[in-house]
Amino acid sequence: MAKNKSKAGSSQSNGGPAETGAMKRRDFEQLLKPLQGELVAVQEWTKRAGAKIIIVFEGRDTAGKGGVIKTITERVSPRVFRVVALPTPTEREKSQMYIQRYVPHFPAAGEIVIFDRSWYNRAGVERVMGFCTDEQSKKFLEIVPAFERAMVESGILLLKYWLEVTAEQQTERLQSRIDDPRKYWKLSDMDLKSYSRWYDYSRARDDMFRATDTAWAPWHIADTNDKKRGRLNIISHILSQIPYEPLKSPDVKLPKRQAPNGYQEPTYLPREVPAAY
Repeated sequence: MAKNKSKAGSSQSNGGPAETGAMKRRDFEQLLKPLQGELVAVQEWTKRAGAKIIIVFEGRDTAGKGGVIKTITERVSPRVFRVVALPTPTEREKSQMYIQRYVPHFPAAGEIVIFDRSWYNRAGVERVMGFCTDEQSKKFLEIVPAFERAMVESGILLLKYWLEVTAEQQTERLQSRIDDPRKYWKLSDMDLKSYSRWYDYSRARDDMFRATDTAWAPWHIADTNDKKRGRLNIISHILSQIPYEPLKSPDVKLPKRQAPNGYQEPTYLPREVPAAY
């Protein structure tokens, strides 16, 4: 296991704001760089070891799932780190066993799959918004621990994260989506409906934790009121959960380029992009 892993900061289950204030971007980027280097080491170890890893991200709307996932994957290969964010199920998928549509996306040897929301939709969004019955949600919570035990016993390393924010922080982030044209695409009718059901989501979350926080697949709660701190803490914790090996610097020297042998730059270039800046 790598020796230079950072320790994840302690998370607060009540989603309390960070006492030290929002982290500055410069500080964030300075701390992020070595962590992303360690993620590359995880990538190379995963390929060599034939490991199978699933990382699940759940949380309320605006909790920062997409930002965490983007930060994790921006410096690694999409051939190893695959992100799965399934759309609304089709009529055919609705007729299947509930978890069935997630299974084809599970990793083969040498792969890491990140679920941006997962089978836990049934315990959260579907329950709160009435897309499934209370009985269906209850049955799901009874079944999923055994399902996840089977995953782990098959050799999958399963990591589950719940991203927590306060009601005030959620309001601020949703309002920013309303006010900023660059964020319109992030705002959906579902966001607005779910916003009014804060305590229904809290009850659903609490029931989910009670039923599915197991020894073989525990939940990890991350305070993401400060997005930057939350991202660093989550990545640091992921690194602490994977028995990867340090990455050795490659012993590589650039070879000499060939001689031009009479080559001359062309006088004509087709359709250059205008230099507007």
